[in-house]
Amino acid sequence: MVATIRYEDIVKVPKALLHDHLDGGLRPATIVELAAEVGHELPTTDAEALGRWFVDAADSGSLERYLETFAHTVAVMQTAPALRRVARECALDLAADGVVYAEVRFAPEQHLEHDLSLDEVVEAVLAGFAEGTAQAVEAGLSIRVGTLLTAMRHAARSQEIAELAVRHRDAGVVGFDIAGAEAGFPPTRHLDAFEYLQRENFHFTIHAGEAFGLPSIWQAIQWCGADRLGHGVRIVDDITPGGVPVLGRLAAYVRDKRIPLELCPSSNVQTGAVDSIADHPIGLLRDLRFRVTVNTDNRLMSGTSMSREMALLVETFGYGWRELQWFTINAMKSAFIPFDERLRIIDEVIKPAYAKLLA
Repeated sequence: MVATIRYEDIVKVPKALLHDHLDGGLRPATIVELAAEVGHELPTTDAEALGRWFVDAADSGSLERYLETFAHTVAVMQTAPALRRVARECALDLAADGVVYAEVRFAPEQHLEHDLSLDEVVEAVLAGFAEGTAQAVEAGLSIRVGTLLTAMRHAARSQEIAELAVRHRDAGVVGFDIAGAEAGFPPTRHLDAFEYLQRENFHFTIHAGEAFGLPSIWQAIQWCGADRLGHGVRIVDDITPGGVPVLGRLAAYVRDKRIPLELCPSSNVQTGAVDSIADHPIGLLRDLRFRVTVNTDNRLMSGTSMSREMALLVETFGYGWRELQWFTINAMKSAFIPFDERLRIIDEVIKPAYAKLLA
């Protein structure tokens, strides 16, 4: 069965994506055009070469160096038209890759250099997603995009961003997140924001267990109350390998509570969280039945897509359609939209498509 799985077939099957950064998924040609409009200097103005530059620059093995590449994308996302365009193209690109549900995150506080307010930033992005979704439907594709608002963990605006997210919850914002360098910036610095979100019955995920280990994961869950773990790959440090792997108390808690892991294989290799796709613990975590999901993180920096991430898993671990369906349903179960909407996508879109392949 595995031998019959072609890349073009993976593109066609419905996919669900929970961890994708808006400022990490721009089209290189768009960056070139927007940079020219605002006078931002790029490493090159050749779109194809620029795309390669982003991947090469991100291949450092360091999360901090990886994050430096965002200076160029964020610089061209400082006006309402630019934000709307980037969001529109994001929705279209994901739909073209067969993604039927996506949660795309961005940090409003990073888009204020041209005097936009936080609300204006969010409104521009939501408008772009709506336009892209509508254009996808016109092209015969279907996608539902939910937006996550991210606060930067090294800054002090998390309460403000949390309130911003709740303010736009009925307009398309489905969750909250914190991101940025983990070391030295524990999630507990933002407890006020997380307690506020819980009081408001609002969903949130936390970047944890990517560049920093088990303490980051433990704090995100037990102190902050995260619904999901952004990456969470270092949970493997609490698993003793062997014929029968032994789970430590934290790993067992994460599995028993069905806390979703937003794993991003290619990105994890780039930032040095793992040495290679073959060494990625996604195989072990799947075998142990953690709530594993597959994600892109930053499509531009990793030169990737959901189809490419799934193809890498097929090639590396010998997965077939059954495993790809399992990852997809896991993601849909873990989405931050209402249960009935999740169930509809699973029952009416995902399962029927895979049933034809598994027949």
